[in-house]
Amino acid sequence: MHLTRLSALAALMMFSGLGISEVHAEVRVEGPVEYGVFEGPKAALQSGERVLRRSNENIEQTEIVPARLGTKFGLRYQLAGKVAEDVPLTLLYFTPGIRTPDGQRHDKFEVTQKLVPGAPQDVMAYEFTESHEVIPGEWRFMVFQGDRLLVQQRFTVR
Repeated sequence: MHLTRLSALAALMMFSGLGISEVHAEVRVEGPVEYGVFEGPKAALQSGERVLRRSNENIEQTEIVPARLGTKFGLRYQLAGKVAEDVPLTLLYFTPGIRTPDGQRHDKFEVTQKLVPGAPQDVMAYEFTESHEVIPGEWRFMVFQGDRLLVQQRFTVR
């Protein structure tokens, strides 16, 4: 009987050890998600002009975004369970159709972002820095880890 229990325990340890490298942390949003327009420069900007901004800017909670250069909008959230070498985040920015100067239309931008365990907050934002980016309509931001949707938000630019 004693041998059977030890064999079962050894088998359990062996099987649980097989998948350790395949197990991923369960990354999840913790606490409230801030969304809206980030406070920033009040002066009118020209196309291509950028202003150095703080990383901890206040966010005016709104789904309505002013269609003007210099406007930065998006999400700020906290992720728990981050492990540096885990599956990175995929940030999807769905636009009403930005047409770049080369004539190409972009309905979606995709950014891959590594997980940073020590970062207290994560940000997904878009800033209008070029005239051709300022497109009225619905914008949708989505954050995935692999195929799991972690957070999403819609904005109306007008």
